[in-house]
Amino acid sequence: MISLEWVKDYIDIEDQDVRELARKITESGINVEKVITNHIDHLVIGEVLECEAHPDSDHLHVCKVNIGDKTTQIVCGAPNVRKGLKVIVATPGAVLPGDFEIKASKIRGVESNGMICALFELGVEEKTEENYARGIEELDKDAPVGEDPMKYLGYDDTLYELDIHKHRNNDCYYHIGFAYEIGAILNRPVKLPEDGIKEDKDSIKKHFELKVDTPKCPYYLARMVKNVKIGESPDFIKRRLTAAGMRPINNVVDISNYVMLEYGQPLHFFDKKKLGDKILVRDAKEGEEVITLDGKNRVLSSKDIVITDGKKPVCIAGVMGGENTEVDENTTEILIEAAIFDAVSIRYTAANLDLRSEASIRYGKGLSYEYTDKAMQRACHLLEKYAGATILSDIVSHDKVDKTPKTVTFTPEGVNKILGITISEDDMKVELGRLDFPYELKKGVFTVTIPKRRLDIDPNVNDIAEEIGRLYGYQNLVSTVPVVPIRRGEYIGDVKYRKQVSKRLRRLGLNETKTYTLVSPEMTKLFNYEGKENVVLPNPMSVDKSIVRTTLIPSLLNVYDYNKKRKVKDIMLYEIAKTYDKAYTEDSKICGLLAGNYATNGWGTSIKADFYVLKGIVEDVLDYMGFKNRYSFEVSDCSDLHPGISANILLDRKKIGIMGRVHPRILKDEVYVFELSLQALMTNIKPIKFKEAPKYPMIEKDAAFILDKDITAGSVVDTIKKAGGRLLTDISIFDVYTGENVDADKKSIAFGLTFMDPTRTLTEEEVMEVFNKITDKVCDTHKAVLRDK
Repeated sequence: MISLEWVKDYIDIEDQDVRELARKITESGINVEKVITNHIDHLVIGEVLECEAHPDSDHLHVCKVNIGDKTTQIVCGAPNVRKGLKVIVATPGAVLPGDFEIKASKIRGVESNGMICALFELGVEEKTEENYARGIEELDKDAPVGEDPMKYLGYDDTLYELDIHKHRNNDCYYHIGFAYEIGAILNRPVKLPEDGIKEDKDSIKKHFELKVDTPKCPYYLARMVKNVKIGESPDFIKRRLTAAGMRPINNVVDISNYVMLEYGQPLHFFDKKKLGDKILVRDAKEGEEVITLDGKNRVLSSKDIVITDGKKPVCIAGVMGGENTEVDENTTEILIEAAIFDAVSIRYTAANLDLRSEASIRYGKGLSYEYTDKAMQRACHLLEKYAGATILSDIVSHDKVDKTPKTVTFTPEGVNKILGITISEDDMKVELGRLDFPYELKKGVFTVTIPKRRLDIDPNVNDIAEEIGRLYGYQNLVSTVPVVPIRRGEYIGDVKYRKQVSKRLRRLGLNETKTYTLVSPEMTKLFNYEGKENVVLPNPMSVDKSIVRTTLIPSLLNVYDYNKKRKVKDIMLYEIAKTYDKAYTEDSKICGLLAGNYATNGWGTSIKADFYVLKGIVEDVLDYMGFKNRYSFEVSDCSDLHPGISANILLDRKKIGIMGRVHPRILKDEVYVFELSLQALMTNIKPIKFKEAPKYPMIEKDAAFILDKDITAGSVVDTIKKAGGRLLTDISIFDVYTGENVDADKKSIAFGLTFMDPTRTLTEEEVMEVFNKITDKVCDTHKAVLRDK
């Protein structure tokens, strides 16, 4: 709630219509929810010229009242009405609170043209028995007849009820901050209140010691005053506090609240004699107790901050003071606290204790150290002026605040691009001047320093653009078609590749499944081929979901088991999900499982899932992602895979996954699995290079070799590549055979070889020369025999 009568102390708004001003403020981004005014039309100061008893009543009086421009007759029932009294008169047409309209009428046969009022009838006071018994309001003898009584009494204030956006800082929660907002809108200067003091020679440092033992209190100021006289506050302070919804108590407490509503800085006044000569600011101890000013015992946690006298708490920092150092009618010495506490901690304490105070709301939004200084000075000034206080010299302080100025550099073009409009450089200078933001302009570049009072503005061009735009006026923006660069929408990062791989695996006949990230201890013992340490949850929902997995294979084996129990014979699954180790290293994995028939047709012919089908799927995915000729396979050492039907998957000779048949000791069924690190694939993707389609024909040759069973096809492929040279463009394996006409310890592997030169047509002779070189090299290196030679 903001009082305009109060704001007038800092900025000239006498010429402003309060409702029009409210509209301007709302258009600038601060929503004025309601305009509350005590002004009542047709309300005047009158003087009772005659007062006679009503002829038909024992308590009514017939009065002749001078209201300035005429004398009128009013019937009044107040016991204190009398001749010569200055009174408040509501003339016909006045509408009092409760929509009670005053009309000319006859009361028990006597004409009455208005109503002589009490303050509670005008909504200024509550209607209590005491106020009712007091009767009509008696004005001073010098009250000017015919003038507005609300203005004369100082009750003609207008209040703005604000609905402030949660991202807006504390500056609109106090009157000086709101004056700056009006100043920016009207382009008028703001004048800060008087705060001069006369210091005594006696220093606070002789009477007081401060220690701060928590990082949650970066700034703490303390001053001391003595010879304080507790009494009533001046009328203007009481009126303004009442208008803001606060109950006046006494001059000292009221000054504390007054300065908070003025500068936004909460203050706390300790009775110095009750406090002692020391303050220690620290984190509260778990279970520590303190009785607050509302008389309630509060149990604190270690997350709270407390002000102590070195031993016991005397205040819950930023929330409420303690009863043991409360200022009372006997107080003569006061220690003034002005501090900044961690906003998050204050919000937690207020919520945890269910103790939201005016102070905690402001502390919870953050405070400016500059206004902490000014609020301290202002409080001393008011105590000296209205409580007779003697101000001791010096200030005891603790200061760990970062005072680095917040500056932002930008060009007019950058702001215009953000706003989507064109504001000239000169207009931007005007808006920054209205905001009272100091700036420099050199070669078309602004360097702006953000005032400390605007904690809600970060040093970036977006926040400055918003401030310039709202003052320029959103209502002045012209509707135009946005002019922005257009780019194709696409997925990025691991989401992009996860979707690509997922789509590819579905085309290859696999079905996607989703399983829990949390697994059982038994599952973590399987397929830990990377040697990663698992994260164990301290408070799991259940044992079977107590550990964060590092591999997806055990989860797919559970899905396989679930489907098998439901008579599903052919199971083709895949999952792409994130895994985490104990170091919280994230890795996205691609995992697949094959069991049963991979494909069947209507004639009963089927292709059974085996190692080669599995390998073909892995190769297809890698080729699809652009890794052709960069991946290879080697014998796997994973103990949970079949030792003769498994392989490590390598990319650029680095292991990125495994594949093979699940070891029979784990699963007797013939089940094949693979797992790849999507993270490793993403980090190794290179731009695709396009080659022109070959103009010249290729020549294909086949060669089958009989080799020892322990020789891998991969080693033979490497030998062929080395011997083939640049004319050999492709190698494929199209048959592996064991059985009749091949010894038991041997196997036959057939290779398809493709030869081509991109610049000319090859002859049969030169191809055969390379082909023979290849066969000789394979036979010599691997002790192989060319089959059917």
